[in-house]
Amino acid sequence: MTQRDERSLELGQSTGAILDEAARLLPGGELPAAIFNDRGIFELERERIFSKAWVYLAHESEVPDPGDYVLRYIVDDPFIIVRGEDGQLRALHNQCRHRGMQVCRSEAGNASNFRCPYHGWTYRNNGRLTGVPVEKQAYGSTLDKSQLGLVQIPQLDTYNGMIFGCLDADQVSLDEWLGDVRWYLDILTMRSPAGLEIVGAPQRWVVDVDWKIAGENFVGDSYHTLMTHRSMVELGQAPRDPKYAMYGEQVHIPERGHGAMLIGAPPGTDLPPFWGYPQDAIERAKRSMPSQEQFDVAHETRIMLSTVFPNLSIHNPIRRPDHRYEGSIPMMTWRVWNPIGPGRIEIFSWFAVERDMPEEWKNLSRLSYLRSFGISGTFEQDDAEIWTHIARNAGTFSGRTHRVNYQMGMELETDPNWPGPGVAQPANFTDANLRNFYRRWLELMS
Repeated sequence: MTQRDERSLELGQSTGAILDEAARLLPGGELPAAIFNDRGIFELERERIFSKAWVYLAHESEVPDPGDYVLRYIVDDPFIIVRGEDGQLRALHNQCRHRGMQVCRSEAGNASNFRCPYHGWTYRNNGRLTGVPVEKQAYGSTLDKSQLGLVQIPQLDTYNGMIFGCLDADQVSLDEWLGDVRWYLDILTMRSPAGLEIVGAPQRWVVDVDWKIAGENFVGDSYHTLMTHRSMVELGQAPRDPKYAMYGEQVHIPERGHGAMLIGAPPGTDLPPFWGYPQDAIERAKRSMPSQEQFDVAHETRIMLSTVFPNLSIHNPIRRPDHRYEGSIPMMTWRVWNPIGPGRIEIFSWFAVERDMPEEWKNLSRLSYLRSFGISGTFEQDDAEIWTHIARNAGTFSGRTHRVNYQMGMELETDPNWPGPGVAQPANFTDANLRNFYRRWLELMS
């Protein structure tokens, strides 16, 4: 056995031991810290989760016209998300069929063709190979260009304008993968007949943190607001009650890993209904939402967060666009926590807003996003500082042997009167969504 084979066997045994421990501990509300910074875990996640999951790639408003494209990633697999001249959306693997060079190196644009900079092979924006320099002299009549188009992702589908891709041709449909979380996605994406639009390019930055730490934070950890964001309460950027994120409902979708937090106004706090949207927008939302129950839930919600397993998170709070502004404006950010190594992610962060809102309102909402959850936002900085230390500790010789705790809310009763699908608990200080997230993670990893 070679040294490399021995190392692979050792790595496999170590990863297996971590997963065995995780499976043993999770029913009691604990997990080994090593899952957040381990080379073997990362490689297995790439193989067993991200090569098989439906992963969010883009929004249709980013590629509205024929030829529009953006570059997106599933771990390190690069894709050109492009609308062809025929109007069809495609996800083309950004890899020339000649020698494997990227054929598109601009992150966004409009193009009828993509030309490889290495040898000049040229592809239409539907992926078809159309041009090979000096083809006759170099290949004679032997080259079958019809078999050498850019490889398309095995599955591509949309939901309410959201574009998802899947590397596994045999995976269930997107609708089945999403399951009942669609009820909550509708609340976020169907507040207007005009739908949502993404404004500007996504902000992107690299953080030394595990993708699961970020995903769990948005699926069920409102408890951290008590301490992590305490300064925001003291500065008046959050409700005066430091327990403000406790009130409302936490819901998870069993067997899927998805979840949502719907946070209401703290008792006695004067916060406007329906995120503070103007009355005409609320009336449009009432007509646009699929059901009265969804509208009623939205009407009582002030902050909403959701994670669609594995790595899409949506955050929709109300925030102040600047310190001089009296009152709050809702903002919405969509996040992809794209893993690029053990304990390391690239964050893609989009700003989304209803298409038919006035431009002045859109700009205030954008400022609320940038000030709080943009790359240099106050809340964003709070979170990243914490997450990086968790991942660092999880990778140390001693720290990886520690256990992390997910026992909150294990005795909390479910809410039988909740009108939506999933398992609901009538408080947000609970780890039920997180335990569900990791049950799904373990199922796929095992």
